[in-house]
Amino acid sequence: MPSTRVVVTGLGATSPVGGDVASTWQAMLAGTSGIGYLDDEWVDTLPVRIGGRVAVEPSEVLDRVKARRLDRSSQFAMVAADQAWADSGLEGSGLEPERLGVALASGIGGVTTLLANYDTLLEKGARRVSPLAVPMLMPNAPAANVSLKYGARAAVHAPTSACASGNEAIAMAIDLIRLGRADVVIAGGTEAAIHPLPMAAFANMMALSKTASGDDGRDPASVSRPWDVARDGFVLGEGGAVLIIESEEHARARGAKIYAEVRGAGISNDAHDIAQPDPEGRGGTRAITMALREGDVDPATVVHVNAHATSTPKGDIAEGLMLHAVLGEHVDRCVVTSTKSMTGHLLGGAGALEAVATVMALHDRVSPPTINLDDKDPEVDLDIPTSRRDLPEGDIVALNNSFGFGGANVAVAFGSI
Repeated sequence: MPSTRVVVTGLGATSPVGGDVASTWQAMLAGTSGIGYLDDEWVDTLPVRIGGRVAVEPSEVLDRVKARRLDRSSQFAMVAADQAWADSGLEGSGLEPERLGVALASGIGGVTTLLANYDTLLEKGARRVSPLAVPMLMPNAPAANVSLKYGARAAVHAPTSACASGNEAIAMAIDLIRLGRADVVIAGGTEAAIHPLPMAAFANMMALSKTASGDDGRDPASVSRPWDVARDGFVLGEGGAVLIIESEEHARARGAKIYAEVRGAGISNDAHDIAQPDPEGRGGTRAITMALREGDVDPATVVHVNAHATSTPKGDIAEGLMLHAVLGEHVDRCVVTSTKSMTGHLLGGAGALEAVATVMALHDRVSPPTINLDDKDPEVDLDIPTSRRDLPEGDIVALNNSFGFGGANVAVAFGSI
């Protein structure tokens, strides 16, 4: 593949800790949690009653009429894409639509639209099902709606690889640019799955934290605790994030500000289990190795990792093994964090939100903390600070890892500018 340099020129996000990148990033640096009790009418019927709702409802940002034609997952995508586009300065730049692509992922798609219309079918009959149901619920709806808004006529992709989807979209954006199919790609992920059915399903498969019932009076902000000995599952969050990925040549030519370079990406699969990771982390190790090799990255320059670390007993251990396998003796110099301790797990949107955090960490030379790490698991031999940590000067690299059901593994390496 051509060695075209690829950069990040715009960022957007809506998350449980902030309605935009600035508020989200400041909350992460401050160790602020966005996890709380859910106030939906249906929550009392569930074994788990906490989650990470977005800090700012999309109805407060989007045109009300247009928002009603979008599933909640597409609403998050549109909010984040609008922010990233404005941040990039591409409006009025003369970018040809045929050179603009979209790679915007979702792990589940429009599940709230699907289930709401099924309820309507049962209660009121087939004629009352919305004629917009299919365009709203299809997994590529977020990508399609963003492409319509910005007139993207190059490839428009919607990778669906469970919790690795958002990071895979970024990897796809790199390929689109390096293969010459686009100059700019709107890339990211979104998810809106805080609904009784997905939550009940995750709870029954023991994926969600059992301490998230709300029955024991425990502070919900303390439940997501990656790498802690008391971790017992993740907390479900929602939101979306978008990065404007651009060839460096195109960005320099238009005088764009550049946050970071996207050095490389690696994609692999465990082929081990539909839900559990390979306990030795072999698939994830391959993905990280590929990301560093594609970006011609010396492991000694990797100083930060935004880990997948969802707060599950097996997954957190496996990721530690991966980092030791790839970074070797240099792992001790690497600051590792899990922002899921504050946002919960955004599923298909997680990799994109964490990519934004990774880029900001490089840009500002500071790593956010991992909160709720009161008693680190002795099997985890990593430097995981519980308060913000400055990153070194010079040319440095940071990794963003994502792993998902089905054995999906994606790692993206970002470099400082």
